[in-house]
Amino acid sequence: MSETAPAERLMRRAEAAEFIRETFGVSCCASTLAKLAVTGGGPEYQKFGRFPLYSRAACRAWVGGKLSRRVTSTSELAA
Repeated sequence: MSETAPAERLMRRAEAAEFIRETFGVSCCASTLAKLAVTGGGPEYQKFGRFPLYSRAACRAWVGGKLSRRVTSTSELAA
């Protein structure tokens, strides 16, 4: 896991899901992030006691990693 800059405000799970929804317009729920924290494949997070905390950079990187490249046709995705 990467270190977070000390000045960056970290988000709890519900706020991270809201940030993803509002910033990228994709469906994301706190329960999805909770499941991915157990099974893997979600954004990086850090723990503070029992609370998972997400950075905006980690959320951006996670969404960016799930997006396909830009295309003008569905046939380009198969190539």
